[in-house]
Amino acid sequence: MAARSLEIGAGGIRAARTIEILRTERGLSQRELAARVTALGRPMSNTMLSRIERAQRRCDVDDLLTLAQALRVPARALLQDSATC
Repeated sequence: MAARSLEIGAGGIRAARTIEILRTERGLSQRELAARVTALGRPMSNTMLSRIERAQRRCDVDDLLTLAQALRVPARALLQDSATC
């Protein structure tokens, strides 16, 4: 059986854009944010973060929660329209 493609839906794309917006607003590079996430106990490379931001990699719940913590926002902020953050 062939592997099923993991299509990223509208919520995932919205989260990816919001993560990138919040990261850049805070003046963080992808490497710096990935290091913060790793320091919080969720290993993440800057390549993984780049793929999440480009919606080429799914952001699971644990990633989402830790990214929110690293960005110092409530997790729900990553799921809302970036215009409302």
